[in-house]
Amino acid sequence: MYIKSLYIKNFRNYREQKIDFNESANVFYGYNAQGKTNILEALYFGAIGRSFRTYKEAELIKLNHEYSNILITYEKNNRENTIEINLNKKETKQIKLNGVKINRNSELVGNINLVIFSPDDISILKQGPALRRKFLDILISQLKPKYLHELSEYNKILDNRNAVLKSKNSEMLDVWNEQLADKMVIINQYRREYVDKLQDKLTIIHPSLTNNEEEIKIIYKTNFTNKENFLELLKKNEQNDLFKGYTTEGAHREDFEILINDKSLSMFGSQGQHRTAILALKIAELNIIKEEIGENPILLLDDVTSELDHQRVLSIFDVVKDYQVIITCTDLAQILQYDSLTKNIKLFNINSGKVLDNS
Repeated sequence: MYIKSLYIKNFRNYREQKIDFNESANVFYGYNAQGKTNILEALYFGAIGRSFRTYKEAELIKLNHEYSNILITYEKNNRENTIEINLNKKETKQIKLNGVKINRNSELVGNINLVIFSPDDISILKQGPALRRKFLDILISQLKPKYLHELSEYNKILDNRNAVLKSKNSEMLDVWNEQLADKMVIINQYRREYVDKLQDKLTIIHPSLTNNEEEIKIIYKTNFTNKENFLELLKKNEQNDLFKGYTTEGAHREDFEILINDKSLSMFGSQGQHRTAILALKIAELNIIKEEIGENPILLLDDVTSELDHQRVLSIFDVVKDYQVIITCTDLAQILQYDSLTKNIKLFNINSGKVLDNS
């Protein structure tokens, strides 16, 4: 699998731009605030249907313009495909897969399989559980489109239950409890399965990054055991939920924790340990996707040389030398020192929202 080209119009700081990629390393270099990360964002948005930088899709549209267009041409299973997304200021979007309009995001996700690694990713392990759930949900959704649909249905039911809680009318709660529990069974099963898969990969990857000095564990934190137990939990917390006006238990509250040598990374880990752990998680994500789709996913690397030291960057490039990699950086010389990348590399200089093929 690889991305052949990207066309964007009125996207972020780009008026109109067409970029042709090669199948291995593609490096976008230039000063800060020129539009390098915007290229990765357009690719990610085309694959996942959401930005990794903002929840407000109107922000993706170039200032003083009414609409934006993204067109990605890619090859998967030896077949050329296209994804087109049109946005407008009303924050509505139209998605076309091979020219055919699709209505649900679950029909989009998984057509292009990718992993993104940016300096901000360390916050996945340092900040609250929402980012960790997002990491897990995007991994699973790329491989199991049904999961994304089930998660969407869960959130709709949750909204309805919360509306009943806010109205302080408990008569309808049993109906929504039953529906929420049915979806909870499915979501929890998927999440536990992929946490186990991550653990299997991390057991191999993390020691290689730490000279076998550290053992890593990933623990899924949930109060769910089965449907009956979850219904009892909802009933037990009913008065508290009515008082607060929202649901305090469920898939939207769960989390996972990383342990290093049986100690909580979030509580006791150093900055270096956090960096190594997120690097190991991203490599594990790549490996899981590759195994399940039978092809290499695409790796997006946003300015990683500014956040990771030489040895950690080298670890990434050694793993992905046979992948398509799309990289942003401010210092091209830092990238060119890695032999595993320079055998087949395409260079793009970015200046003020214009891309120059500089290969």
